[in-house]
Amino acid sequence: MPEDMITEAQSPAVQPAPAGTAAIEPTSPNEPQWFFAPAITPEERARLTEETVAALKTVYDPEIPCDIYELGLIYCAVFDDSRKVLIDMTLTAPGCPVAGELIQSVESAVGAVGGVSSVEVNMVFDPPWDQSRMSTQARIALDFY
Repeated sequence: MPEDMITEAQSPAVQPAPAGTAAIEPTSPNEPQWFFAPAITPEERARLTEETVAALKTVYDPEIPCDIYELGLIYCAVFDDSRKVLIDMTLTAPGCPVAGELIQSVESAVGAVGGVSSVEVNMVFDPPWDQSRMSTQARIALDFY
């Protein structure tokens, strides 16, 4: 991925759009930020976002009966001109014993999305994950209401 496509990871709430990308703003704190190279049309952006979210929702933390998307573990996804996807994600705890498995599962699930050429997962711990990132669906599933 071209170096000018990615900026140093910052808080998902304040991360600026990487140079040369179009951003889709998250509608809630638990949703990741989405960035697309200019060559990706708005229609393709919508399709890639929808299908990538669906793929991410198939990946579960084996220790928690909820998918990683609803848990709020995905912070950011950047699609470059070649349709390579860089995903910033976190874990519920830095010492999670299944971190490697989750990375492989995300790469496999998102890599199966039509038009995606490759996937790279970047594990980040800043900002640290907390329960406020969970969706309402995750809160209900985990009885956190």
